[in-house]
Amino acid sequence: MNRNFTAALLMSAAMLSLSAATVAAQQSNSANTMPGMQMDSAKAPDGSAAAKLGDLDISGGYVRAMLPGQPVGGGYITIHNAGKTDDKLTSVTSSAAGKVELHEMKMEGQIMKMREVKGGVTIPAGATVTLSPSGMHLMFKQVKEPFKQGGAVPVMLMFDKAGMVDITLPVTSPQGK
Repeated sequence: MNRNFTAALLMSAAMLSLSAATVAAQQSNSANTMPGMQMDSAKAPDGSAAAKLGDLDISGGYVRAMLPGQPVGGGYITIHNAGKTDDKLTSVTSSAAGKVELHEMKMEGQIMKMREVKGGVTIPAGATVTLSPSGMHLMFKQVKEPFKQGGAVPVMLMFDKAGMVDITLPVTSPQGK
């Protein structure tokens, strides 16, 4: 195997191990005491992105800086639907990545599994949906350049009813601060 492939493989394995450690820490209520593992999805970092599109208020948007050799990046937003009808986040695109997927993390028995959410994410009328590090999130694949702290990542969010909105997500530290 060449060195780049080996490094990417090792980073992916490390990220999976990190996810498993996070789940174990969350189950023991000690996630917030582990270095780099603060998972408070209710508080977005200072300077996070926001936008309004029809009845949808989008806030708390950011991406985390990528570690060397990390093959994917994660993004997070909160969407509040102040309307009387459900809407759906159907797709996300970015010029910074070849592909952006909506992902979710779920416990299946004792194992944390991450998978793509097919068909989009429903934003119920009068409700708030948060895409956060410990749950649903944006997964940036085929990243053209690793996200660097202090940078910005342009994204286009496409909703079934409200339409599309462009938003620029600031890049925070790898810990999300």
